[in-house]
Amino acid sequence: MKCLYFLAPTLADTHEISDDLHAVGVQDFFLHVISRDEAGLKKQHVHSSNYLETLDLARSGIIGGLVGLVAGVVGVALLRHFDPIGIEIPNLVSYAIVGVATLFGTWEGGLVGIATENRKLAKFHDDIQAGKFLVLIYALKDQEDSVKNMMRTRHPEAKLVAVDRHFVNPFSSPRKDAADEDAGNPAAGKV
Repeated sequence: MKCLYFLAPTLADTHEISDDLHAVGVQDFFLHVISRDEAGLKKQHVHSSNYLETLDLARSGIIGGLVGLVAGVVGVALLRHFDPIGIEIPNLVSYAIVGVATLFGTWEGGLVGIATENRKLAKFHDDIQAGKFLVLIYALKDQEDSVKNMMRTRHPEAKLVAVDRHFVNPFSSPRKDAADEDAGNPAAGKV
């Protein structure tokens, strides 16, 4: 599955794109629109994005959890090495310390992520603020060519701005200039 990023100039264009994508078999679950005008999307019955797409929650939560895990393991190792309380710490207590540190790190990372725009969407921030609509299409392998062809023929006003293997992977970056990929240069625009 790939995520195709298209920038559409108006709400009317976005609504037509949504209808045409439904006609080629793309369900609402695989179509999300990121916009400054959420009310307009609702009014036009266009499927808008969710928090996992717009915020850096998943990436920051994972990073925070990993930092918490490392901090917990290092803390337990230091407790066992220096033995500050004079008795041996049971393994269950060590596991609990590591678990609590990991959960705390995940929580803190999630709080950072809630306050941060998704790293993958940061490059489109100015376009979205200018009133454009970022259409994310999760195309299955057998649908990808039909979606690209439909968008190219029926909606030339919508520009293919990036292609990503899958949007949910918080550590990958979308490839820019995906239109070059269609022109026959598959290695173009890797970020």
